[in-house]
Amino acid sequence: MHRKIGIWTASSIVIANMIGTGIFTSVGFQLSAVQNTWSIIFLWLAGGILALFGAFAYAELGTHFKDTGGDFIYLSRIFHPMLGFLTAWAGLTVGFSAPVALAAIAFTKYLQPFGVNQSSLLAIALILLVTIMHSFTIRHSSRFQNISTFIKIAFLITLIALGLMLDSNTGNALDYSGSWKNEIFGSGFAVSMVFVSYAFTGWNAAAYITGEIQSPAKNLPRALLVSTIIVSFLYILFNWVLLQHATVDALSGKEEASYISFRNLLGNEGGKWVSFFIAIQLIATISSYLWVGPRVTMAMAKEHALWRPLSKTNQHGIPVRALWLHAGISIILSLTGSFEKVLLYAGFVLQLMTSLTVAASLYIRNKNEDAFVTPWKPLPQIIFLVFNAWVLIYTLIDKPVESISGLVILLVGIVLYRFGK
Repeated sequence: MHRKIGIWTASSIVIANMIGTGIFTSVGFQLSAVQNTWSIIFLWLAGGILALFGAFAYAELGTHFKDTGGDFIYLSRIFHPMLGFLTAWAGLTVGFSAPVALAAIAFTKYLQPFGVNQSSLLAIALILLVTIMHSFTIRHSSRFQNISTFIKIAFLITLIALGLMLDSNTGNALDYSGSWKNEIFGSGFAVSMVFVSYAFTGWNAAAYITGEIQSPAKNLPRALLVSTIIVSFLYILFNWVLLQHATVDALSGKEEASYISFRNLLGNEGGKWVSFFIAIQLIATISSYLWVGPRVTMAMAKEHALWRPLSKTNQHGIPVRALWLHAGISIILSLTGSFEKVLLYAGFVLQLMTSLTVAASLYIRNKNEDAFVTPWKPLPQIIFLVFNAWVLIYTLIDKPVESISGLVILLVGIVLYRFGK
């Protein structure tokens, strides 16, 4: 029997999946569309509530099926095998691979204050190094994930504490006027939610590896729900700190928003070290996605003959072939496309497939005795689906190229499914 992971490692995977490039870069893109502080805070509060509602649904699905594979298992069993295949295909091509690529790209950018040129070779080397770390046993993966996630949490809490205690005297982006009433109903607010949704991506991470978790009926819901609440609280505080220490003009449209704010707060030397640790904490993000993604691909490969070779594992149950395929796709993505465009089409596809999975939870009827049940069902699912539909429609209208690019990826998946059949 292969080793299983406990509540801490399951939670660390969720937290590391969530806290990544999104939280450190999103506010700059959001300020291009919405600039009222209440609008920004509401964006992140809404993102946290939606993530929590989604976590309810995934906890229910995960404790009902108890299989590794996440969306693939749920959509295949409840709706149709093609939908299960499409979510696994989307995860392979963008859902789990794009975040790895984005984190690796951001890793090199945040090292620039130390004279490190933005280098594709450095991004590739990081992806390869983390992939090697996950190629042996669950014990190796757990230790690496837990240590890197601890560094991530400690770093974010330290930044928040510094931001709350110190003054920068360089101007700020705080605006508590009533303009938020107009902003929250505009297309800019809806598109900004894509960045928030991307930053919260990972609240369902532990559900993808249910089969590797000890006592999943108890530990899976705890890992999903507690981790989501903790990260939501940290996100709101962190974004308020960023707005407090830089102006709208300084942050708007800037990918390196966190570096800009903390350079104002701590000076050039302090800002450099903040930038360094932002880069370091991204290692945990890359690690968590390279842990979870290959498990979904492995589950799909077991049921689709065309992909069967990817279902093979080593003697310790690690899907090494699927792992290295994910790493290869992440490397390709890191060499192509701008950061914002990759983020947008990855976010669009993820939001669409996640919505289908949350909808699937409404069709669970014969519950296992120890399965989690969504509180106030079906209200959380309905709110989640309505809000996601609103964001997806506005994104399709406002960012048609990136949205259609995501849909093309799904169309290619349909062709591959038919060909495999």
